[in-house]
Amino acid sequence: MTSPSEHGTGPGGSAEPEPRVLCDARALADAPPAPGGVLWKLAESGRQLDANVVRLAPGTGVAPHREPDLDVLLFVVAGGGVLGAGTGDEPRQLTEGAAVWLPHGSTRSLTAGPDGLAYLTVHRRRPGMRIRPRDGA
Repeated sequence: MTSPSEHGTGPGGSAEPEPRVLCDARALADAPPAPGGVLWKLAESGRQLDANVVRLAPGTGVAPHREPDLDVLLFVVAGGGVLGAGTGDEPRQLTEGAAVWLPHGSTRSLTAGPDGLAYLTVHRRRPGMRIRPRDGA
């Protein structure tokens, strides 16, 4: 599910963008269980941010990984689980309502608890593809 886009126009076709409600993350999280994945994503044209509502099924997760470029804000909408933090994957409990900062360069993982885990992520819009040197090159 993506948010409806009005292509950056205001009422009556004016060029000024207008604030609007995009989705009800709680209602998405409370919908009948479905396989994990993205439930909603920000799709407005001209945006500077990316945002997603994601659901992980009970016991599933996101493997440890490092995001080199972007700070990410994660907000737990429903359920709970464990955030693995740092290179040691140190466990930190996540409960509904938790707001988590994942700084760029940090290593992190997620594991959903017995009720699953639904969360909102927000970060600067990802830059285009870049050529990077190989490690050790």
